[in-house]
Amino acid sequence: MLGTLCTLITALTYVSCQKAVTQTPSVLTVSTKGTATFHCDITKYESQYVLWYKQVPGGAPQYVLRFYRTHGSPDEYGSGFSSDRFTSKATSDKDYQFIISNVEETDSAVYYCHTWDKSVKVHVSQ
Repeated sequence: MLGTLCTLITALTYVSCQKAVTQTPSVLTVSTKGTATFHCDITKYESQYVLWYKQVPGGAPQYVLRFYRTHGSPDEYGSGFSSDRFTSKATSDKDYQFIISNVEETDSAVYYCHTWDKSVKVHVSQ
């Protein structure tokens, strides 16, 4: 698999009363040193944040970053992740993107977006 990265995202949607989170694409293949872009669609806009997590097979989820739409760029990163390669942005009130630049083979994983549904006070992930 040298030179190619296969990054996976779950294709399921979690629905919690008012809010649903849908991620696309379900599978993304990117050449090493390329750029990977994932979308997280939140069906109900609440001017909240999105968290992104990385999980390798057999491992625990790792916190990557937190992004508030109103800030324009991530305001917090997990250990081992930095703005040099990992970022997030919003293309609308409901569409958030997670972007990995200069993709490395170690980036191959499942990535999750996560948010908060304040109407029912629960966390929503996919």
